[in-house]
Amino acid sequence: MSTTFAQDIILRPIISEASMDGLAFKKYTFAVKKTANKIEIAKAVAELFNVEVIKVNTLHVRGKLRRYGKFQGYKADWKKAIVTLSPDSDSIEFFEGMV
Repeated sequence: MSTTFAQDIILRPIISEASMDGLAFKKYTFAVKKTANKIEIAKAVAELFNVEVIKVNTLHVRGKLRRYGKFQGYKADWKKAIVTLSPDSDSIEFFEGMV
């Protein structure tokens, strides 16, 4: 059994119009490791940002078809996590600069 760090589970934040709409409800969206489960994601977010996580929703995103001339292929599949923080928890500073 290998040890995983929080930085290995949370890959990057997702910045889009839909994810920015969730900030009012303390919902933050991240791209996460494909093999991570909800418990690992909640612990990683709590450790990295010093917040209290109450709910984690995950979904698998299929890679899109990309073409370049006569060649085509698919982008890699990835996993997305929508993390909901408790109402009394502090917000994540990184996302606050995007609003």
